[in-house]
Amino acid sequence: MATATSLPVTLPTAIPVREILPWAIFGGLMLALGIYFVGVEEGAAALFNSAYVHEFVHDGRHLLGFPCH
Repeated sequence: MATATSLPVTLPTAIPVREILPWAIFGGLMLALGIYFVGVEEGAAALFNSAYVHEFVHDGRHLLGFPCH
């Protein structure tokens, strides 16, 4: 006859907001910086006068649906 055994249940531990908040802010700033360079860095609003940034993110602009030309 077979006997039933149960596995110990482990409960997930809560992560405090104090530990998540700095990483969430950092991730949000990196995301905003990436969206700026991919979506806005072109033309009159450009921070850099050369076309190097534009050419570096050119394919990403089209992949994400930003108009380019």
